[in-house]
Parts: sequence; C-alpha cells; structure tokens
Amino acid sequence: MTENTKATLRDQVSQLVSHIEVESPELLGVVQSFRRLDRVAYKLGLLDPTRSYATQIPWWPLISVLGTYSSGKSTFINNLLGQPLQKTGNQAVDDKFTVICYGREETPRVLPGLALDSDPRFPFYKISREIEKVMQGEGARLDSYLQLKTCNSERLRGKIVIDSPGFDADEQRTSTLRITDHIIDLSDLVLVFFDARHPEPGAMRDTLEYLVSRTLQRPDFNKFMHILNQIDNAAREDNPEEVFAAWQRALSQQGLTAGRFYRIYDPFASVPIEDEHLKQRFESKRDEDMAEIARRIEELEVERSYRAVGRLEQLAKRIRDVVVPRLTAARRAWRRRVLLYDALAFGAILVAFLVLSNMLDWWQGLRFQPPWLDTIERSPVLLWGGSIVLLLAAWQLHRVLRRVAGRRIARQLRHDETLGAQAESVADAFDRNVRSLWPFVFSNPRGWGMWARRRLDAILNDAYAAVQQLNDRYTDPSGTRIAGGAEADADEEPEFVPHPQPSAAGTGVEGHVR
Repeated sequence: MTENTKATLRDQVSQLVSHIEVESPELLGVVQSFRRLDRVAYKLGLLDPTRSYATQIPWWPLISVLGTYSSGKSTFINNLLGQPLQKTGNQAVDDKFTVICYGREETPRVLPGLALDSDPRFPFYKISREIEKVMQGEGARLDSYLQLKTCNSERLRGKIVIDSPGFDADEQRTSTLRITDHIIDLSDLVLVFFDARHPEPGAMRDTLEYLVSRTLQRPDFNKFMHILNQIDNAAREDNPEEVFAAWQRALSQQGLTAGRFYRIYDPFASVPIEDEHLKQRFESKRDEDMAEIARRIEELEVERSYRAVGRLEQLAKRIRDVVVPRLTAARRAWRRRVLLYDALAFGAILVAFLVLSNMLDWWQGLRFQPPWLDTIERSPVLLWGGSIVLLLAAWQLHRVLRRVAGRRIARQLRHDETLGAQAESVADAFDRNVRSLWPFVFSNPRGWGMWARRRLDAILNDAYAAVQQLNDRYTDPSGTRIAGGAEADADEEPEFVPHPQPSAAGTGVEGHVR
C-alpha cells in the first residue's frame, strides 16, 4: 500500500471520526475497535489495505423504502419529510435509487452517484466496485443507478432515507438487484410497500418471493415492516376486508405467517368514503399503523448504536469461528492435493524415463550407463548446469500443479454459502496463503496466531463493554438509580474506553477517545 493510499484511508477515517464525535460520541471507541479489527484482517489477507470495516457500515440510521411500482413510496417519503421532495405519480417516475439526507440549504440539491461512491460516511461507499463485479463496465455508469438529494427538513436530521425505484423481480437488472441486496443488508429499517389497488397479489409471485420469502431467512427479519398502502381504495369494494385478506393469503403463501401487516393511506390524496362508520374504521386503523411506523423510526437512533456494536462483535466472531477454520481447512486440502499431484506427476515422469531408458539399453544390469553419462561427469559445467536446469524444471512443474490445485479450492470458497458475503475475501486470503511454501511449513494461515487471537478477544471484550454501557444508558432493571434518587441524566453520553492496544502507525484514529 503506497503512502498516498495510506493517507487517503486515514483522511476517510478522520472524516468519519469527526462525524461520530459530533453526533454520537459514545461510538468513538467502537470506531477505534473497528480499526484494530482492520489490522487483523489485513494480516490475514481478508481486507484490502485500501479499505476499512469502519467505512462499510452506515453510521447514520438508515431507512430504506422498497416496493412495487405506484405503491405510494414517494408520497410516504414526502409526508415523512413534510416537503414535496420526491415526484409522485401512478407510473414509474424515477428509475434510480435516491439517497436523501439533511442539507442546510433551503433549496434541495441533486448530486451525482459519485458523491455516494467516494464518501465513507454513506452506505454506498465504493459500491461501483460491487456493480462492476456483477456487470463489467456498469461501475462506470454509477449515475444511472444512484443519486443523492439534500432536504432541509428537521425530521430528516441525523437520518438517511433511501427511495428505491419501483420493484419488479422479473424485469430488474442484476446490478439493480445487487444494490437492493446491499441496501437491505445495511438498513436499520426496511419499509416494504405494496399497492392495495392491485386485487390479485398472486400475480406478483416473483416480486413477493424476493421481498418476502427471502427476507424471512434473515436473522434481522424484525427490521422489515410490510405495508399495504392506498388501502382507502378498498372502501369502494362490497367487502373491503376481502382485499386485505387476499394480501394476507398471498404473503402467508410466501411464509409470512407472523408479524404485523400495516394498512395505511395518504389522507390528502384518499378517495372519499361516504359511509361515516366505515370512514372512521379506516382512519382509526390508518392512524394506529402510522403511529407504529413513526415510533419505529424514532427508535432508530438507539437501534443504530446497538447495530454498530453488534456488527463489530459479529465480524470479530465470524473471523475467529468461521473464516479462520475454513481457511485452515482449505489450506490443508490444498496441501494434500498438491502432494498428490506431485506424486502422480513426478511418478509418471520417473516411470516414463525408466521405460524409455530400458528401451534404449541405458541399463547394464542395475547400473545406469547411458552413452552421454561420461561426458557429463567429466564436465563440471554440464553436470551443475544440467542439475540446475532439472531442478528449475521440477520447480516450475510443481508451481503449475500448485496453481491447478488452488484454482479449484478457491472456486469452491467463492461459492461457499456458509461464508456469505465474505466468500470472495476468504478466497483472496487463500490465494495469498498458497503463493509461498507457508502451508508446508506452518499449520496456521498467514497472519493468524496468538497475537491475532488475543487481539480479537480484546475487540470482543470491547464490544461486550460497549453493549453494557448502552444498556446502562437505556435500562435500569433493578430500579436503583430511581429509588436512590441518582438517576443519570438521559442526555449524558456513556463513556466507552476500549482496551489499550499497542500503538501502530496509520490507524486513522489518534488521541484520547471518550
């Protein structure tokens, strides 16, 4: 890694630290722990030295709005912001992912995708690389996928909202689906909108499967809220409840048998409901569900802190308990395969040589006496030169066999579902391990040993301490602080001081961390 690259990464992390110091000082220690985790990953070859785990998670609460075409996503966002920022309509009005954040200027600004791809504080940092992996050449067309909008709305301060293009799993491009998956992974809250005006939800089987079935298997499924929007149109039906029941049946067929299904509509764009009793019933249900959605949004600041610490703990545990054992097993399998290939290749060469030499009568009983042997023995140059050539040829053959054995194992690692999103980085680390004689000399992967294990244990202890301090801030199971009259100030930030670590250059986080 060049000095310029190091400086760039330090600048990026410094920007992140400045942001955290202002808005969430209780998480400064977590950023420092992420940087220590980076150093472990660098040694193992799991992380490109130009990147940091600290820049791969959004440090602002992230709300994603997904849904089908004309399901009222943009209208909902406008109501949430209190401003008509997004275009609305019955047809698709925007085919880009729009990242919306707070801006000081009264007039909203629209910025290109580059603003997101180059800023580590946003959830799309270096997303062009991921798009390029899926479709070559598309990474350079980032502006056709993403845009950044600013909005001077106090409701948006300290949060990020993402408005996605209308969803159709049948027609969506692979690169767009990749961005959608990326958004879902990073989001603190995912609002999935469906249009109640479409009476046959069963016809949307592929879309329902993508937005419902696939999310059920996620450990963070509770961050999804499925919303049936524009439900006021059902008031025109003879049996309004049948519309809702049809959607419930469609979702239950995709496996969603538990959890809430929210029913809302825009009161300013709703159809008139003549029946007063029916109108009150619809409004009551709408207000109840809207209040629940608003409550979840307000809780994101607390959830964000826990999520950041949880991500740190998850990464450290995954490296220790999943990645390193899998990498160790891959190296052992590679070593066995190389030894087998060597035995077969050199054994075949030996057998071929013995057969050929026997056919040419180079053997006198058990003595090897070819006609050219005396010439070589009398010339040290020929003897040593020939020996060196044979050794170099043998080494080159061995290197070819190493690469052949490594390609298959690396391919298996890249398609290993148990490794998830880390499959590619584990395969890269494996390639780094098998470039030398390290696997034949040491049993552990390069970069893994007592030092790395102790550092991971210290990082995990920091994560546990950070969770306890967050709990101390938001909970008091014994009630002692209230009973004793010593309740902490709700605005006081807990102080998280990570375990002391040996100093290292280029951490990007210097000075005292509160």
